[in-house]
Amino acid sequence: MPVWFAYALTFIALGQVMVSFHQGPFDHLYLALAEYKEISENIEENEGGLDKFSKSYKTFGVNLFVDGGIYCKEWAPGAEAVFLTGDFSKYSKIASVFYFPECILKSLYFVLQLVIRNRSGEILYRISPWAKYVIREEGKVNYDWMHWEPPLPYLSRHPSPEKPKSLRIYESHVGIASPEGKIASYKNFTYNVLPRIKDLGYNCIQLMAIMEHAYYASFGYQITSFFAASSRYGTPDDLKELIDVAHSMGITVLLDVVHSHASKNSEDGLNKFDGTDSCFFHSGPKGMHRLWDSRLFDYSNWEVLRFLLSNLRSWIEEYSFDGFRFDGVTSMIYHNHGIGESFSGDYHEYFGLHVDEDALVYLMLANHMIKFLQPRCLTIAEEVSGMPALCCPVAEGGGGFDYRMAMAIPDKWIQIIKELKDEDWNMGNIVYTLTNRRHEEKYIAYAESHDQALVGDKTLAFRLMDAEMYTNMSVLSPLTPVIDRGIQLHKMIRLITHALGGEGYLNFMGNEFGHPEWLDFPRKGNNESYHYARRQFHLADEQHLRYRFLNAFDRDMNKLEERFGWLASPPGFVSEKHESNKVIAFERANLIFIFNFHPSKSYVDYRLGVETAGKYPFLLLLYLSEILSFNRLEYKCKLKGKNTFLFMQNKLTFYVDDHFKKMQLET
Repeated sequence: MPVWFAYALTFIALGQVMVSFHQGPFDHLYLALAEYKEISENIEENEGGLDKFSKSYKTFGVNLFVDGGIYCKEWAPGAEAVFLTGDFSKYSKIASVFYFPECILKSLYFVLQLVIRNRSGEILYRISPWAKYVIREEGKVNYDWMHWEPPLPYLSRHPSPEKPKSLRIYESHVGIASPEGKIASYKNFTYNVLPRIKDLGYNCIQLMAIMEHAYYASFGYQITSFFAASSRYGTPDDLKELIDVAHSMGITVLLDVVHSHASKNSEDGLNKFDGTDSCFFHSGPKGMHRLWDSRLFDYSNWEVLRFLLSNLRSWIEEYSFDGFRFDGVTSMIYHNHGIGESFSGDYHEYFGLHVDEDALVYLMLANHMIKFLQPRCLTIAEEVSGMPALCCPVAEGGGGFDYRMAMAIPDKWIQIIKELKDEDWNMGNIVYTLTNRRHEEKYIAYAESHDQALVGDKTLAFRLMDAEMYTNMSVLSPLTPVIDRGIQLHKMIRLITHALGGEGYLNFMGNEFGHPEWLDFPRKGNNESYHYARRQFHLADEQHLRYRFLNAFDRDMNKLEERFGWLASPPGFVSEKHESNKVIAFERANLIFIFNFHPSKSYVDYRLGVETAGKYPFLLLLYLSEILSFNRLEYKCKLKGKNTFLFMQNKLTFYVDDHFKKMQLET
């Protein structure tokens, strides 16, 4: 059977368009667009177009052809010679490199390894950067590159859902998605977690830690094999089934993609692949992230563009992902990676020589390619600086993202809870943080994500209730002031963030019901324990625990958004932010939201101006005894108007006619 092998010793370096400090922001956008067009034209001329260029995952690495032949192609500019070996040749360095016994090929599962001789004569053993499946056997330190070619591969049965108008994201990690102290599987997530997500009303999952990472405790952010789905959870077909089942439920599936940096692991990863400290990365200090201790891509390198663009395409075409959340965009687009910067919003902070134009152009190429391939796909930027135009169309010189993360919101809630007494909460500051976004730029709002769950930080529930979560969450025990306050504020914070903070909403798995404790992966510092690397979903199912009230509230909140679509509506109109009363009120999607954050005052016959008179039925109080820890509202006032969404922290007095639907608010 024929075997082909090829490797490149050269690469094309792309020029960088530098921006003068004397140029204005619009000049910067024009220059970025000009560089993007220049590179696009070069790809068209030299590679036959972006479509062909981004299909390189089908020709690089090892691929099995229809005639049974094996084709191997690698880019190793610093190598003097490259050889392919494996169990088929008993790991001979050179002699048997081109011979594949027929019995090995028929099995379609065989271990491979690249042998690279660098220019100093040193022999290096490497995994292909394009490897699609790598495994680590028990007791071994390093991963093995396995050629995965099942005779009956999994075939998707369900089409991807349409792009959601209202995006409600459930941020998920497959490995911790079980109450058991072990690494959970794709199968477990498919059959035990997806139904729970669907029931909660989320229409999108963001899968973290899927790209293979040798160090489990890195939370999936130190990638070693970019094209391989992590084998610690199961096989590639298991992941394909997970995504297919999610699609059958109408759930969009996003990949948390890490193209901002790579692990410095050279045995399993890209680092020093060809024996040099460059290859895919900048050489010297420029190629290292001093806080993350990881390697930084050289986005001006032609082959790096091929590698990263092909990587995105492979996840879409091989696994049917519906888009990406790009991690660490701030680190990508600034030469200083945003370290030590406190961005104020002045345009000079975003435009100038400190901006990495090559990274911006790569992101433009990536978003253009993704939308060209699959218009239904969506992309989200994790970007903290507020870089202008990041969510504008590429054709206008923008980054092309659909959404960006509203990263200031969780920081604000942490600061408030840590530093302020309840009576010192500033309503205007809360409203400002929740509404401070550019017109027509869509944000993903969230009160907390995986960052707040990690060891060293605290979730909202843990900050609010702390040690009492271990002793006083049972309905069989008296409701203490700490638990009462914590449950109510947990719901209020999440609701006001959901309704006012953006055009999408995100929740990290388990936080919807106030998951106790922190998240800590097995490592030397905790004796390799899995005790905190799990999600105790059963707590939300126990009828005698108050976690179920938080879980029910989260579900009803999402279901109500699904019904009225406030995330897809224009930003809310804030009609009240009263500092002494601690009341915030706003209208959005024909709903009125009223929050009383005062720690001790209740209000009778509280008046608010509304645009339209009419009947305003309560919507979230229909199942009051389930949503609140106890029935603390008395209906003794009248409501007039349209649809009202009323949720208050403290006791309210209402008047209710003989039927719930007749309740009216006096205005």
